[in-house]
Amino acid sequence: MKPTLVIMAAGMGSRYGGLKQIDPIGPNGEIIMEYSIYDAIRAGFGKVVFVIRQEFEDIFREKIGSKIEKQIEVSYVQQELDKCLGGFDLPKDREKPWGTGHAVLVCKDAVKEPFTVINADDFYGANAFRLIAEYLTRPDASQRDYSMVGYILRNTVSENGYVSRGVCKTDENEMLIDVEEYLKIEKNGNEAIHIKPDGSTEAMSGDETVSMNFWGFQPGLFPQLEALFAQFLAEKGKELKSEFFIPFVVDDMIKSGKATVKVLKTSDKWYGVTYQQDREPVKAGIKALIDSGQYPRKLWE
Repeated sequence: MKPTLVIMAAGMGSRYGGLKQIDPIGPNGEIIMEYSIYDAIRAGFGKVVFVIRQEFEDIFREKIGSKIEKQIEVSYVQQELDKCLGGFDLPKDREKPWGTGHAVLVCKDAVKEPFTVINADDFYGANAFRLIAEYLTRPDASQRDYSMVGYILRNTVSENGYVSRGVCKTDENEMLIDVEEYLKIEKNGNEAIHIKPDGSTEAMSGDETVSMNFWGFQPGLFPQLEALFAQFLAEKGKELKSEFFIPFVVDDMIKSGKATVKVLKTSDKWYGVTYQQDREPVKAGIKALIDSGQYPRKLWE
């Protein structure tokens, strides 16, 4: 069974400004997620599910679907505030989306096979897709075997400001124990500095393994996810800015013994447009990969 690629594309880029998921960075107007889809197809994925907001569906179909649908099966799922709430009453003043965990949950009727979840605006590298496809489709994989691609911190920081990263703790078998969110990490040469909430700082080597929201799941996740979302709504649903994040779900399932998560380490460089100034370095990085023969100049020819 071929795995499915779930692309979370419902968010707007607050620091960058505008719908950065469709900002062209390739030589022929390709956007970041096109490279992810291209890499996924090469790695053996059989379907793409876009998680979008209703108001963006037309532009997604025009800018992406018209090209991608010729290459791979495509589905669109809308992440709206009133989806998958069960009997919970939506607070009338709620505007903020429910978070990445909710983005995955709304796919429950569209995904019946092993699947990978990524951000729309991150470039992950071809090796990451090969690693996770191989792990997801192992003959002995069970419904509780999850995975995550882990990146080297120094390969994920921006030259133009701080970033937030989930720093991973693993055991001797590279199984995930914990992901701790560091909200402000700044590049410091080949190393990094963590700025803590109280303003104090902590030196980081740059060798730390971090999560870039590249997860591998089995479809057995959905009943567990639904139960955890219901619990989240009961506890925090009335808070207008509360969010239900994938790492919270994973952490709960690891600690309750309901899942294991293999960390698949890659030395690929991650590219992302966190700030407007990141756009040109991302374009240069993609160009270098094209010049070295890792991608064709025109992706879909």
